[in-house]
Amino acid sequence: MDDKITLKYNVSPDDFTRAGEASSNVKSKLKQIGVPPEIVRKAAIAMYEGEINMVIHAQGGEITVTIAPDAITMILADRGPGIPDIDKAMQAGYSTAPDNIRNLGFGAGMGLPNMKKYSDEMTIDTRLGIGTTVTMVIHM
Repeated sequence: MDDKITLKYNVSPDDFTRAGEASSNVKSKLKQIGVPPEIVRKAAIAMYEGEINMVIHAQGGEITVTIAPDAITMILADRGPGIPDIDKAMQAGYSTAPDNIRNLGFGAGMGLPNMKKYSDEMTIDTRLGIGTTVTMVIHM
């Protein structure tokens, strides 16, 4: 692959029927262009966790994925309430998901920890009342 490929996805709030479509599409695209399976797996898991977080916690948002010869960069920008305590949110098992979301099988508090675990670099830019942008990079 010589050139960059850029993919964009809109994520709707509270739309659990379509949650995961963007990460599934990226997984398929990565496989199609011959990205090694372990990199495909890391990207798919990291992006799925972020996508679900956007559905649960934010008022929607946009995901931009750039696939370059040396790295996959995923930028997840939402219009949610922001993250008041990033350190607490990064703790495995910590969740602010309401009971109705937990009853659907989501909100176990593993989203951000898994996003960090499966990406090589991760930054979180959050502004209370405005939204959060998470950038994840996976090196090839």
